[in-house]
Amino acid sequence: MSCVYCDLPEIQAREIARNDLARVLPTNIPITPGHLLVMPLRCVTTFSELTGEERAAIFDLTARARDALIKEYGAEGFNYAWNEGGDFGQTVPHFHIHIVPRTTGDTGITKYEPREFLYRPGSREKTPEDELQAVAKAMRVYF
Repeated sequence: MSCVYCDLPEIQAREIARNDLARVLPTNIPITPGHLLVMPLRCVTTFSELTGEERAAIFDLTARARDALIKEYGAEGFNYAWNEGGDFGQTVPHFHIHIVPRTTGDTGITKYEPREFLYRPGSREKTPEDELQAVAKAMRVYF
């Protein structure tokens, strides 16, 4: 399977930094100036395929990129995101985290209610506490 992040020389040439297991580069369609991607060197599709060492390497570069974006772009805040699954926003089958630097008044994502920009548009009532407790109880068996 071909991967644009792994195979295209022009993307390879954009690399900003790397460590033993991950790298950071600018995205080709930024939401705001400085929008970066952090990804493993190994081509895997999902977060669950990453080793613990790869996860640590990715988050190390994410923290370093954040600090650099504050210095270079005056970022006041950030949106971090990743998508999994072609039907759910993942357009390249190589896991990557988006780091979107934000400043007051920028033209990035302007609504922060997840139901308005990720799923389920429209209003939804708050879930009753007993239902949330049932979810927590059901999920605890997996941890």
